[in-house]
Amino acid sequence: MPDTLFHSSNINLRHFIIDDAAFIFDLLNTPTWKQFIGDRNINTHQDAVNYIINGPQGLYNKYGYGPWLVSLIDTGEPIGMCGLFKRDYLDKPDLGFAFLPGFAGRGFAYEAATASIKYIKDNYDIDKLYASTTDTNTRSQRLLERSGFIRSGLVTPPGEETLLLYALTLQ
Repeated sequence: MPDTLFHSSNINLRHFIIDDAAFIFDLLNTPTWKQFIGDRNINTHQDAVNYIINGPQGLYNKYGYGPWLVSLIDTGEPIGMCGLFKRDYLDKPDLGFAFLPGFAGRGFAYEAATASIKYIKDNYDIDKLYASTTDTNTRSQRLLERSGFIRSGLVTPPGEETLLLYALTLQ
């Protein structure tokens, strides 16, 4: 198991590895992922492996950042992801997060978001973050606002629906 990159009181965050494919398969096929993020066509274990290689690991290699696996400190159980994504339509990284349904509404996403923001401030030369969500995802909207993001407009990713755009200046 890879080393923890950083942690907070209840969770560890670390890089994704190929052995996380079963977790990725489960997470990306949850109803909330498909509703609010979209179907990534992760239909087999190999699809999940390819997602890790081309998604998180590709971002780590190209930009030095990416999404991190979030796990419980007590048990090591993976419960979600939180971290940075590079979007071609944004000039700064985008903070994204998703959690298994059984762990939603328990404060883990807020804990992961604030720990990630602190880690990013301390370890990257990034002066601003974006985050985006659908207008129907009120939980994400509240989480972003609670984490210090300010709604700054709308963004329409190529071929996708218009999203609410949030920004956070890092100082």
